[in-house]
Amino acid sequence: MTQSETKTQWQYLEKRSHPRREQLYIKGTRIKASVIYSDMIVNSETPSEAAFNWDLPIEAVLEAIEYCETHQDLLKREASEERRYLEERGIPLEPKATH
Repeated sequence: MTQSETKTQWQYLEKRSHPRREQLYIKGTRIKASVIYSDMIVNSETPSEAAFNWDLPIEAVLEAIEYCETHQDLLKREASEERRYLEERGIPLEPKATH
């Protein structure tokens, strides 16, 4: 499925009003679909494990995966914009080195 062919109706995802974000959130939560997706990747979780850990229906996790995989350009752009926004405000993004 290409981005131009992606769904416009999602059962478990919704748009939120946010000045810098277009990506979708899990309905009824403050969790971005990309957070579920990246957490799964970082922790090498299966969709079932992610659903259990986030207390979500497996269908919601599968939908978040589908959304993130078909909207990579949007997610990368928003991550870059967020990084720039934080850097402009002097917010450190890397942990302090300790010796």
